[in-house]
Amino acid sequence: MSTTRDMIEGLRQRLGHSRPLSPPKAVGKIPAPPAKIFPREAHSDAYALAAAEHTTALVGIGHVGTRYATDVVLQFQAELAVAHEAVDAVLPENWAKEQGLLSLNTRVKDHHEFLLRPDLGRRLNDESLERLRREAKRGVDVQPILADGLSAVACMGSGMTLLEAFTRECETRGWSVGTPMCARFARVWLEDEIGQEVQAKVAVILLGERPGLGTGDGLSAYMVYEPRIGKTDGNRNMMSNIHERGTPPAQAARRLAVLAGAMMEQKTSGVPLDLSGLVAELGEAAGRAHRAPQKRVRLVT
Repeated sequence: MSTTRDMIEGLRQRLGHSRPLSPPKAVGKIPAPPAKIFPREAHSDAYALAAAEHTTALVGIGHVGTRYATDVVLQFQAELAVAHEAVDAVLPENWAKEQGLLSLNTRVKDHHEFLLRPDLGRRLNDESLERLRREAKRGVDVQPILADGLSAVACMGSGMTLLEAFTRECETRGWSVGTPMCARFARVWLEDEIGQEVQAKVAVILLGERPGLGTGDGLSAYMVYEPRIGKTDGNRNMMSNIHERGTPPAQAARRLAVLAGAMMEQKTSGVPLDLSGLVAELGEAAGRAHRAPQKRVRLVT
């Protein structure tokens, strides 16, 4: 035996016991595992179900232990990716010309500047202003303007469908409609300058709306009577959520035409516009009461 082992053994003897550990206790009988384990049935709480009927937000999504269920996480990530993709998309320079539209550009130079400088997206650059003055019809009743806004995906997806349907609705009512046009890197207030230049009674800009969870392809329409630079949001009426899962383009076109007619009849728009007599045409949108909740539809499955 080595000197080290002799010293350790001697130390154990002085401490009163040569065994370093107490003997193990006897193990009792261990029950056998079940033949099959059934997961607990998923169910939603009654309050969460009721809340979900009043919003498109993610509520009552449940959890697994301390984390979200995998399905919820994947759905959230997928919808967020759709929103990012929509904002990042850029309307190709030749897209408007390929659709047979008068192509216009704002004072924005690139997509990065477009996101940081909304003010530059509200005015045409010099070249486009000259083209508008040279080629567009003037003195029209309604001037529709298609634009990219914050979702070029929506503009390229259902933009032409909405523009053409709205134009037909206006022409059916006997109104003169301005030259079909499309503006790139555009914001809502651009309709003021364009409408003022073409001397339209009503200007309507149809543009990609700010994407959110559940929508990356939605269009919004903003309308103003007697468009002039300096008009405010209080002078406008708008319709959002125009896409197949929200308000389909054909239905939106009819409602927009009804709104345009009301503006020309009452010679105003925005807050002073009275829509109370248009319940049959506009439904609940004509009132100022609480509206029925919209059901959430999964954008990604």
